Amino acid sequence: MKAFLSLSRSLLVSNARDRTWLFFTVLFPLMFLLLFGVLFKGGSAAHSTVLQVGPVSVLDRMTPAQRAELGRSLTIKRDDNLSDALKQVRDGTDDGALQQTASGQLLLHFSAGDATRAATVQGLVDAVVQQANQDATGRPPAWTLTTAQVEDQSTKPIQYLTPGLLGWAIATSGTFSAALTLVAWRRKRILRRLRLAPVSLTAVVAAPTAVTLVVALVQTAVFLGVATLPYYGLRLTGDWWLAVPLVLSGSVCFMSIGLLAGSFAKTENAAQSVAQLIVLPMAFLSGSFFPLDFAPGWVQSVAQVMPLHHLSAAMQDVLSRGKGVDAALPTIGGLLALAVVLCAVSLRLFRWDDA
Repeated sequence: MKAFLSLSRSLLVSNARDRTWLFFTVLFPLMFLLLFGVLFKGGSAAHSTVLQVGPVSVLDRMTPAQRAELGRSLTIKRDDNLSDALKQVRDGTDDGALQQTASGQLLLHFSAGDATRAATVQGLVDAVVQQANQDATGRPPAWTLTTAQVEDQSTKPIQYLTPGLLGWAIATSGTFSAALTLVAWRRKRILRRLRLAPVSLTAVVAAPTAVTLVVALVQTAVFLGVATLPYYGLRLTGDWWLAVPLVLSGSVCFMSIGLLAGSFAKTENAAQSVAQLIVLPMAFLSGSFFPLDFAPGWVQSVAQVMPLHHLSAAMQDVLSRGKGVDAALPTIGGLLALAVVLCAVSLRLFRWDDA
């Protein structure tokens, strides 16, 4: 325990004095949150999906040719269960739910979690309604469209930006710190000295792990603190505190990836390159920066095997969608299981020095 505490304190002090480390660990990921929080307030989506709830005359009267034309920009799926349809819209599975009210008017339910998708689906459905009105030549407009948001009116896009960017920050910090620390200690022969000292391999691994977990908690506090400022307006809903065990398990998982990279890399530059090769493609392909709703099928399939995708999705569930333990536990278990496997491999490859 004394060796563990000494190593942990030494790492914390050296990291705190390293301005480059502080910038790339805390400030650099935070810059993306600040930037995307401002920029992601508009734009357009390539395609939208709407659930048809019950009979909707405008859609039911379409000819096959009209449906084929509409299918280029809007996919219509049938779901006669309104509660289920609203849940899918709220969860982000589909972009809207369209129903015909008892008075014969149309009501479109949409999610404000993604302002771009909400605006797009409203515009597409409104175009369908206007076309139906034009077909009723010589008569007053046959149809009018009203819309209703499925969430509280205060929901903003920051609810969906924060989890993904925080997941990326955790992945970057865990992977890079583990890989670079292990290689630096080996190259500077610190590991050789520790081997001759009464320090166990467990303490050598546990100390940087503890430091990484502390840094992850600081990152989480900073991200949530900034995102909840009035300008950005993040609202912590449901069991949001479950983001903490998710962050911790994610940090352990990505640190195990860094340990694996550091086990065979011989220099800091090599370790940094390997870590970058792992984390950066994963950030884009897992949907941390941009949603994968309109990505090719193979990209969405690849994302399913990436731990960052599941970490970001689970944090979005607990931070933005009001979900609880059922959404977090499977991801926590999966991340920890992967960490155990990778740590076991890293221990087999571990070297005290380059000799």
